Amino acid sequence: MDPIAKLTAGFQKFRVGRFEEQRGAYESLVDEGQRPKVALVACSDSRIDPTVLLQTDPGDLFIIRNVANLVPPFEEGGEFHGTSAALEFAVQNLDVDHMIVLGHAHCGGIRSMFEPRGIGVDDSQFVVPWMTLVWSAYLRVQGTMPDAPVEEKAHVCEQAAVLVSLENLMTFPSIRDRVGDGRLRLHGWYVDIRSCSLQVYDPVQQHFELVG
Repeated sequence: MDPIAKLTAGFQKFRVGRFEEQRGAYESLVDEGQRPKVALVACSDSRIDPTVLLQTDPGDLFIIRNVANLVPPFEEGGEFHGTSAALEFAVQNLDVDHMIVLGHAHCGGIRSMFEPRGIGVDDSQFVVPWMTLVWSAYLRVQGTMPDAPVEEKAHVCEQAAVLVSLENLMTFPSIRDRVGDGRLRLHGWYVDIRSCSLQVYDPVQQHFELVG
């Protein structure tokens, strides 16, 4: 089937199926506005769909997606800050209680850092500069495990990138203030779709722990 035709057919199926089953919920979300309790930073990867992976209902998640699920540090310069604007909206307008950074295995953005001709390297205007947000994690991996296979390096860096993003979240004054007084909690998660496993970062033990 043509990919666009598949999408429009999918909408038709949604309209007569799930929408009709949950019409009241959708109408309430429109009439009363959204009030998600959780904001989630996820990768744009087509294999990672938070609403499918976490089996959420409409209105449960405010999702922010970009290459490699990265959070840039707070800055006031420049003109366009898509991820930062979404974070600001989630915190200051929606007043979410939780914010999750959802990393994942087999991330093309992270892997591109370890492969000379990886994704976005040739003639890249945006991907390569964007990935420098986790350059510190990349250098740490290269320095501590230089002889490891690329797959292993990428796996370690994927999890380290989640921690970098958590640190960068704390550079936003509105987030830092809410974390400080207990209104907001930050979480680092890591999912592997091949093994269908979820790991959650434990800040006390300082490592990711398998859920379930």
